Amino acid sequence: MNYRLKLFLFVLCALVIFFLLNTGYSALNTISRLDQVETERDRWQRPAEVLNALDIKPGDLVVDLGCGSGYFALRLSPPAGKRGRIFAEDIRRLPLVFLWFRTILKSERNVTVIHGDATDPRLPLRRAHKVLIANTYHELTDSQAILAHVSQSLVSGGRLVILDRAPKLETIGASPLADHEISAEQVESEVRRAQFEIVSRQNAFIEKDPENESWWLIVARKP
Repeated sequence: MNYRLKLFLFVLCALVIFFLLNTGYSALNTISRLDQVETERDRWQRPAEVLNALDIKPGDLVVDLGCGSGYFALRLSPPAGKRGRIFAEDIRRLPLVFLWFRTILKSERNVTVIHGDATDPRLPLRRAHKVLIANTYHELTDSQAILAHVSQSLVSGGRLVILDRAPKLETIGASPLADHEISAEQVESEVRRAQFEIVSRQNAFIEKDPENESWWLIVARKP
């Protein structure tokens, strides 16, 4: 092997190592920022009450549909326990990558990430005990298709909890947040149409978040 080839390989290896170190540093920095943001979110999101609404038992299989980087998925993991399983689904790959890294760093071994698509979250059939759709329902392009898949995934008596922002008159058509809101009445109607039973509905589950938005919470049951 001549000198130039050795030099080329050395430089190439150095660049690869630099790239990996830089990528790892950026990922860890992003994860650190996520932890900080989620600590702030804990102050208004009422995660403990959301978990109470789900009523998770040890050994349950729980779905976090539209999980993002795992705010709720990581909080669902401990109550499900070692015998339980959290299926964290999203249609975006990058948040799932960060969630996967976070499960390793936090030793949450009962979390499985799932890459779904807009009409099929690719959930296991007739195995889920609880499904959470938090801050995601307003993004669904085909809510009836998703609810059908959720119903097929849930066992009889399984619970569906949906949490989202309520629209305000002044934001309709006038604010970027208007596209990230949906009424509890509309969602309840769609959930009933999908043959779920409504257990409860709280129209002012969160009265005011940092964006001065209110949130509602619906609890439903598969017959």
